[in-house]
Amino acid sequence: MTGNVRRTPDRSIAYRDEGPDEAAAGTSVPPLVLLHGYGGSHRYFDEIFPLLTGHLRVIAPDLRGHGESAAPEGVYSMESLAGDVRGLLDHLGLERVILLGHSLGGYVTLAFAERYPERLAGFGLLHSTAFPDTEEGRENRLRTAEIARRRGSAPVIDNLAPKLFAPANREKMAERLEFVKRIGYGTPPNGIIGAALGMRERPDRRAVLERAGVPVLLLAGAHDEAIPAERRFPADGPHIVKAELPDAGHMGMLESPRAFADVILDFVKRC
Repeated sequence: MTGNVRRTPDRSIAYRDEGPDEAAAGTSVPPLVLLHGYGGSHRYFDEIFPLLTGHLRVIAPDLRGHGESAAPEGVYSMESLAGDVRGLLDHLGLERVILLGHSLGGYVTLAFAERYPERLAGFGLLHSTAFPDTEEGRENRLRTAEIARRRGSAPVIDNLAPKLFAPANREKMAERLEFVKRIGYGTPPNGIIGAALGMRERPDRRAVLERAGVPVLLLAGAHDEAIPAERRFPADGPHIVKAELPDAGHMGMLESPRAFADVILDFVKRC
C-alpha cells in the first residue's frame, strides 16, 4: 500500500504526504521531505514511510518528469527542480522542512539549500554527492539522453537499475530490482532526457555543505557503484553527520531499509 497520491493545484507535481504534523505530534520537529533518484518516484520510499511516519510528517514528491508528475520537454536544471519543491512547500504552507535527497534528489537538495536556505531546518544527501559530473560522466549523460530519444526509457533503465544495487544484492534482492525497473519503465522519455541533461550541467556545490548553517547528513552505501568512495563524503565540519550502510549499494531504502530509516531518525533529532 502506497497511501494516497495528491497533486498540486496545477497538477504538475504529484506527492505522498503522511504522518502527524508538528502540533499533532506534540513536537517542534519540522516535516521531512524525501526526494527520489533518477528514473525513480516517491515509491522508492514505500518501505521507509511506515518506519518514519509514527514519528513525524513525511512528504515525498515525484520530481518533474518522474512518477505521476508532469513531464514537459526541455532541460530540467537542478535549480528548476528545486523551484518545483519550493512551490510544493508553498502549496502546503510549510515554512521550514528537513530536506533529504537520494541521488538526483540530492543534487536538487543542494540547489535548494543554495537558493532557499531559510526554508531548511536541516538537509542531506542520500547516496549522492556535491561534486559535478566528470567529463566522462557528462558525455555519458548525452549518450543516455540520445538513447532515450531514439529508443525510449526502457533500455536506459535496463542498463542503470542493476548497477544501483550492491553486487551481492542483485540476485538475492531480484524482486526489489524488478520493482525499481518497473518504476523506471514508467518514467517518460522527456523525464529521462530532461533530468540527464540537467544533471550534466550541475556545478560543484561542496561549498553549500561546508557553509551550511543547519545540520547536514551524508549517507552512503559501502558498495555503491554509482558514487565512487572518494565522492561520498565531500565535506567536513561539526554540523555534518556521516553514515555508511555496510550492506548497501546505491539503494539503501530498499537494500537496508531499517538501518536507512534509523540514520534518518537519528539525524532528525539534531534538527
